Amino acid sequence: MALQQGISELSSGEEHVVTAEGVPRYLNRDVAWLDFNRRVLALASDEAIPVLERARSLAYSAHNLDDFFQVRGAVLAQNVETGLSDRSPDGLTPMEQRELFRERSDDFARHQDTVYTESVAPALDAVGIHIFDYHQLGYGDRAHLDSYFAQQLFPVLTPLAVDPAHPFPYISSMSLNLAVVVADPLSREQHVARVKVPPALPRFAVLPDGDRFVTLEQVISAHLDALFPGMDIITHHPFRLTRGADFQLDSDEDDLLEAVRDVLKRRRLSPLVVRLEIDERMSDEVRDLLVRELEMDERDVHVVHAPLDLAALFELTALDRPDLKYAPWLPTIPAALVPQDAGFDIFAAVRAGDVLVHHPYEDFDASAVAFIEQAASDPSVLAIKQTLYRTSGKTSPIIRALIGAAETGKQVVALVELTARFDEQANISWAEALEQAGVHVIYGMVGVKTHAKVSLAVRSEGGRINRYCHVSTGNYNPDTARSYEDIALLTCDNEICTDLSELFNALSGYSRDVQYKSVIVAPQGLRAAIVNLIHREARPGGRIVFKLNGLIDPEVIDALYEASEAGADIDLIVRGMCTLNPAVSAAPERLRIRSLVGRYLEHSRVFRFGTAADADHLISSADMMPRNLDRRVEVAVPVVQSDLRARLDEIIDLALQDDTLAWEFDGQAWTRVPTGAGVNAQTALQERAARRNRSGG
Repeated sequence: MALQQGISELSSGEEHVVTAEGVPRYLNRDVAWLDFNRRVLALASDEAIPVLERARSLAYSAHNLDDFFQVRGAVLAQNVETGLSDRSPDGLTPMEQRELFRERSDDFARHQDTVYTESVAPALDAVGIHIFDYHQLGYGDRAHLDSYFAQQLFPVLTPLAVDPAHPFPYISSMSLNLAVVVADPLSREQHVARVKVPPALPRFAVLPDGDRFVTLEQVISAHLDALFPGMDIITHHPFRLTRGADFQLDSDEDDLLEAVRDVLKRRRLSPLVVRLEIDERMSDEVRDLLVRELEMDERDVHVVHAPLDLAALFELTALDRPDLKYAPWLPTIPAALVPQDAGFDIFAAVRAGDVLVHHPYEDFDASAVAFIEQAASDPSVLAIKQTLYRTSGKTSPIIRALIGAAETGKQVVALVELTARFDEQANISWAEALEQAGVHVIYGMVGVKTHAKVSLAVRSEGGRINRYCHVSTGNYNPDTARSYEDIALLTCDNEICTDLSELFNALSGYSRDVQYKSVIVAPQGLRAAIVNLIHREARPGGRIVFKLNGLIDPEVIDALYEASEAGADIDLIVRGMCTLNPAVSAAPERLRIRSLVGRYLEHSRVFRFGTAADADHLISSADMMPRNLDRRVEVAVPVVQSDLRARLDEIIDLALQDDTLAWEFDGQAWTRVPTGAGVNAQTALQERAARRNRSGG
């Protein structure tokens, strides 16, 4: 295939310029991220979307913003504090980056507040879901909450005084708190105390009818006299703290497991405050006290007009109100994987031809889980090798199957990526459970995350050893497979399976300069391969389509600029960050950027080079970002079977035709695509999955 021609040559990096003729060559990555989250937030105001789904979008936006502050806010603050002088690709100093971050994130937070107060809260009220102030309630409702406080809340609350005998307490990151000012009724001397809102309890107290709620901090505030008996309650204010959570592993640490545990400890006790959210009524005296005791910058204080921690709206989306949610979707089973009888053999199905699975339209359990479970129970399977980046909760079927396989004597290898951010503790627990069952657990390498999503089964068949593999763009997580759009390939192609065997050997042992025949692996050569494939299409009639989550790598962006100017027609479908500026290209009309934001999170990475029968198709775990290309183990796999390439073309074409979920970017702003034909790519893919299921193909 022509793909090999693109992989065979290595490209050389050149010095990147920041601007071209006064136009920014690369846009700011933090602004690009906020633009993405603004598209998520726009769903919350869309009256065409069911109300609880709008609340869910607002909760996602708030959760995303929390992560943004914990990670990027911390990185930028540390860069300034350590005196780093390197400019970003968009030409800003660390101080300029941090100030831009503060300005734009503060603006976004105010917009998020407005969406809640002017759009989501009134929409919830209109359908009978009410969030009340405690003092608005009648006697019976208050009595119900009084009982709830006495029985459920009071026993777990601990007021912490702040005075010379009681140092200011450590405030944990992302915790919701009350700053309470009390006065001695005799001396009238005032004191400040902190009360932490229990994170283990639901954020909303439910009134007896089940559709009215009061925030937990309001219930606590109404009963402060029980926590400070005999004292006068002068005032009380909620506040919420965000600390930096981006810690690097110690490269000198010999034990990666201990190094990750150290990172978790440092994260819990992080001294770096990157955001303080306060309610609009907080007094200047209390605000000044918090800023002083937290040793933070006044510019990182955010005054919030909506309830603090809008991610708590996820609780409301669990209400049993199907009339206020999207119609349920039951994933279909790919025709090749539909069991014909009790003895269905997934390996026989894969031998008959590669199988492409598209989540959430097609079933994760019937494909990825079934593959691992049959491999675990099949006596002909000798070994299973698996990467695990993020998986599901306490009952992961993938891990349960791997444990079962090891207990029956199979050779099982699991690479558990301990450094998957915010999943470290869960992955440590899984790794320990796997080790106890006899699984050979690999923890990865310091400085390089294993982000590839790969399973490999080695099977004895008629005296020969054959291999089967499952390669995905998404995690081995049944929970997210219901809401994340991803693509997986089941194959027994000898070259692909041999390459993946080599990859596992490289990850578990010692190797240098492994040569792969079919798959492309980062950090070894994925950037070079992608850049050379772009160069191959850099001509009149050339065609490139990327569908991915993030595009911020300067070298890849430069190659795309050059290709568009040489005559290639380029479409970029970027869910999240995009720092490419089409205005830089001399042919911006050939460099089109769009983003789809809808019911499902567009997560798959698909790369198509060329047209019609000559096109090369890759699916990958990698975005075009320096972290993926330089600091992660990623895999890109060619899809060569003509019917499966047609499936990928269908996915791409629908994304390009969409005029319901789609946004377009012109280098200045993201704007919604005007609705004409009314194409919703996600709805269309549901319909086509159902149609294929009915027709058996």
